[in-house]
Amino acid sequence: MHPISNTHTFTLKKLTLLTAAVSIALSANVHAQATEKNEQANSDDFENITVTARKRTESLFESPTAITSLSASFMEDANISNLDDVGKYVPNLNISRYGAGNSAHASIFIRGIGLQDHIITTDPGVGVYVDGVYLGRQMGSNLSLPNIASVEVLRGPQGTLYGRNTLGGAVNIITKKPGDESVASVAVKVGTLGRVATDLYLNGDINDDVSIAASGSFKKRDGVGKAVNLPNPEKEIGEEQEFSGRLAANWKVSNNFSLLFAVDGYDNEGGQSPYTIEFTDPSPDPTDIFNGDFPLLTADLLPSDPDDLGTTVPGLESTAVSGWGASITANWDINQNYSSKLITSFRGSDYEGGLDDDASPLNLSEFPETGEADQYSVELQVNGTFDNYDFVSGIYFFNEDGSTESGPFVFSPFNTPDSLNTDGSPSFGGYGFFDLHQETDSFAVYANASYDVSEKLTIGGGLRYSKDKKDAEALFPSFGGERAFRTAEFSEVSWDVNAAYQLDNGLNVYAQVQKGYQTGGFPPRPFGGPAQFVQFDETTSINYETGLKGKVAENVSLLAAVFFTQYDDLALPFSDPTAGGGFVTITENAGTSEAKGVELEATVDVNDNFALRAAVGYLDAEITQVDENVTGVGVGDSPALTPKWTLMFAPSYYVDLDSGATLAFKADYSFRDKMQGQSVFNPNETIDSRSIVGFDVKYTSINGDWSLSLYGENVTDEVYDQGRLQQNGFVGIVRSNDRREFGLRFKKDFEM
Repeated sequence: MHPISNTHTFTLKKLTLLTAAVSIALSANVHAQATEKNEQANSDDFENITVTARKRTESLFESPTAITSLSASFMEDANISNLDDVGKYVPNLNISRYGAGNSAHASIFIRGIGLQDHIITTDPGVGVYVDGVYLGRQMGSNLSLPNIASVEVLRGPQGTLYGRNTLGGAVNIITKKPGDESVASVAVKVGTLGRVATDLYLNGDINDDVSIAASGSFKKRDGVGKAVNLPNPEKEIGEEQEFSGRLAANWKVSNNFSLLFAVDGYDNEGGQSPYTIEFTDPSPDPTDIFNGDFPLLTADLLPSDPDDLGTTVPGLESTAVSGWGASITANWDINQNYSSKLITSFRGSDYEGGLDDDASPLNLSEFPETGEADQYSVELQVNGTFDNYDFVSGIYFFNEDGSTESGPFVFSPFNTPDSLNTDGSPSFGGYGFFDLHQETDSFAVYANASYDVSEKLTIGGGLRYSKDKKDAEALFPSFGGERAFRTAEFSEVSWDVNAAYQLDNGLNVYAQVQKGYQTGGFPPRPFGGPAQFVQFDETTSINYETGLKGKVAENVSLLAAVFFTQYDDLALPFSDPTAGGGFVTITENAGTSEAKGVELEATVDVNDNFALRAAVGYLDAEITQVDENVTGVGVGDSPALTPKWTLMFAPSYYVDLDSGATLAFKADYSFRDKMQGQSVFNPNETIDSRSIVGFDVKYTSINGDWSLSLYGENVTDEVYDQGRLQQNGFVGIVRSNDRREFGLRFKKDFEM
């Protein structure tokens, strides 16, 4: 164990805030009749939430797994506009904008499992799904959420039903379906930081057989810094601009057969995420050219404002990502007991990004980057529902073909374009290109069933067989232009066993044991040569979990989970500046590691007007054993970008006006504890804790057809680190772009 203190900035004082609120609510004996206003206040009560986590619709209380569901109304009032924002409100979930300086990237970590990278040879440890379609790339997964019905976050291995790379969990994004409502709406938002956003939404029936749902969104925000050494920078640092849209149509071919067509697209252009560096020992000394790995780099070369960027490389100050997807879902009710579903999809994306790692006008370490990926998938389900049991079964195929290109990159410690040090010896890198390409084929077959032993006891379980094949190639220009080809195959059987029991007081208790699986692969940045381009193994896990769900009092709903997870051969990518220079990132299997923790979520109706929603998560995760010849990670190291404590607290207060209109006052507080920038202990890579506070004051008209909101985001203007990465003589720091913002939001609904 490393000699690092386990004390946190999240102390007893902050935890007492949650405890006191819940205690007050538990002592309140409020039993008023529900009014229309109270129904609005309680719309996010857990007992009113249905989920599709097990690919069947059921009550949140009935599902034997740890799930957080965020409704469209909650996300609107909390100003949740993309997936990154979701990470503030779920226990033991952390989402970071880390990759290639691009704000469209989302590094999702659940219970210590995730991936802070995005290269084509890497796979995330948390799966993201949109209406049942798996998104293979993290770049572009920080999706805007304008027409979302709900977002479900499933914690723990989900390998039986969800399959690909759900070792830590899954994020299930569910859009509003055609025909679910008959409405047209427009929403406009303006605010500080040059915020302008608009959302258009339409849902209704064309005729008795065809329904459509369509949405279009635009959002823009100014940057927080400048590319100070570029005469005509294309973008400001931190600037955001995005167009997105989605069109879905449901065709009721017959009484028992329907087709759902969906197509979506997005185009995101922005500025580089705020990035700066901090010098580490040995500090560069301008009088000694051999002191440090970058002897020419001195503190006076850095911009005085850490939000500014000192690069002289045009294009590195801007980022871009675009993509589109299409899917067809066929639903066939075979008879009263059996049904089938066929989901076919295609998605394509490409991006531009990269970093000027030295953050200065010197050409020492620059890695511009582009990438693209195309994927298609087919999933066939056969499901059955009977008096006391049901099942979900299916086969799945996934193909992805993509590439990542770095170049023209620079790694020249003495700023010499000829790749020679001052003594005439060759320096690694110079100006060059590095290309990676990979094609992946994945196949799976699965079955999951639940059986009602009695009115109170339900047991269930499932099996999934997964097989993955990867063909990869890498070009090494610094090694004579050598091209290396690699092929690897991985397979595993994952399973799940669970039981749920309803107590006499109506509370639901559950227990489950799950085996998880994540495919192996190849390292993301083996700049040190072909010898680094070697296969790492798949990761497996066993998760033991028990939980409690239900109403613990008339006005209090609770979700609680306790878990212990063991991992074998946990694959951990980390940057190693000693393994070839520059932004070298290799991957090693850690041997064994474990994670244990507690998750609590509660909704409390203090009275007809006042409601609370709160969540707290605790996670203790560390590497417990390191295999022989593994040198990059050590016993006691903790997973990257994983805080020990997470907290969310969101009170709501409703007031009925004499006119019949309603005022709603809502606030939200989010806390993430300190964490490591990589899965390798380094005090220079420790990310401090952060707290985010927001509010929303909404006026809703008498008829409920329009509303006007005053909102505030990050009102204390907390500036925090998204990532810290030790490099040659300095730490590269990706800073938050989540700055203080106030504004107005107007929404108008039109009946169709």
